[in-house]
Amino acid sequence: MKLQPASKKEVKRIAKGVTVCSVLMVAGLFALSLVGVGTFSYRVFVGAIGGSVIAVLNFTIMCLTIQQATEIEDKKRMKAFVQGSYNGRLFLQAAWVVICFLVSHIHLIAGAAPLLFPYAVIFYLNAKGKLMPPDPPRDPNKAILEEEEDEEENLGPFEI
Repeated sequence: MKLQPASKKEVKRIAKGVTVCSVLMVAGLFALSLVGVGTFSYRVFVGAIGGSVIAVLNFTIMCLTIQQATEIEDKKRMKAFVQGSYNGRLFLQAAWVVICFLVSHIHLIAGAAPLLFPYAVIFYLNAKGKLMPPDPPRDPNKAILEEEEDEEENLGPFEI
């Protein structure tokens, strides 16, 4: 299945954000090594690249899953499909962290931290109002009429 154009756009935005966050993380780890906290080596780059790839791959799989789930008519099958995908993606992330821990050529923190970067990017986009398009301006006169109609239609339990 191919990604829809809107999903491609979001995956690209997440990939750019994860890349920026990874560069900032590598710079931060380098700065810490200059002050004597930890050591800086190629392992940081391997961890950052690997973690970023896993994070973007996870987001892409989620987009594909949601696209496929919208085509399923039965709600129980849809829920099971999405839950199975979630479990698989969670296992992928856990396996990556275990690999970072076991393989000495991968920096553990630099490998595991990028898994959190998509959440940071989404939070940033939401805070800046770039995640959802703004609501179109409403006509104040029309809003008053709609409120009056709603009041008449939605009578409370003790109103006639």
